[in-house]
Amino acid sequence: MVVPTPYAVTSAVDNGIRVITDPSVYVLGKQTVDAAELDRFLADHGVSWESDSEVAGEVLTETAGRVCYMSFAKPRPGGNAAYLTHIKEVGHGSVLEHAVWNLLLTGVSRSLTHELVRHRAGFGFSQLSQRYVDESVAEYVEPDIIANDPELHAIWLETVKQSHAAYVKLAEALNAKLADSAAATAAMLPPGADRTTRRKAARQAARSVLPNATETKIFITGNARALRHFMEQRGSAQAEPEIRKLAGKILDVLQKDAPNLFGDYQKVPLPDGTFELVTPFKKV
Repeated sequence: MVVPTPYAVTSAVDNGIRVITDPSVYVLGKQTVDAAELDRFLADHGVSWESDSEVAGEVLTETAGRVCYMSFAKPRPGGNAAYLTHIKEVGHGSVLEHAVWNLLLTGVSRSLTHELVRHRAGFGFSQLSQRYVDESVAEYVEPDIIANDPELHAIWLETVKQSHAAYVKLAEALNAKLADSAAATAAMLPPGADRTTRRKAARQAARSVLPNATETKIFITGNARALRHFMEQRGSAQAEPEIRKLAGKILDVLQKDAPNLFGDYQKVPLPDGTFELVTPFKKV
């Protein structure tokens, strides 16, 4: 069962600061199946078989599982959905590693990505660089527990504004300072460093005052098994609320795209307005 998510992409400009309270998930890439090559393999081994799924990740997962036992000739009834349910029941999770998605996550905080990148097995990450990208455009992610309280929001917003103003001042002052050859040498920049090199050096030093709430963007690639592990770990009631909200959004897009791989999860409402993600097939 899939519980519709109440989340909407939420952001507002407050005193010049763009405040974000919900992440966005973009599915930028997924697999395709070379049907001719699959048919060639089957013909070479004297069998004919066709999955009833049109989702490449589901087809490839089923194919990988069937290769393990060469069970193409006499498939059990129920098609791909029944086959993948059995895979999850018996915990044959290694075959799920063959299904891969490319996701772009935005509207998330640096605090969240510090937790996200701990999920190394089965994932690849490419994140926005604070050394190269100018952070003078003010975008910050506010925790719901603060955003929902006017007094707490005012404290948070003032703190973020001060940090942001300090970053802008430091970046400008450092950039001007590094234009001086002596200062550039002291900062270990190459002789005659160009403007781009000086800007990068200024931003990498100035970013030290930016808070964990600073918005970032991160491109992730994950296989189905790794994504399931992420959702079980970060979709639990004990997880940090922002990353739990992200786990729910990732589940939404994956259940829509590959229901036979991710349809076993249920979204159980929690008091804070997020959802706990639960499945009868843990640690597949």
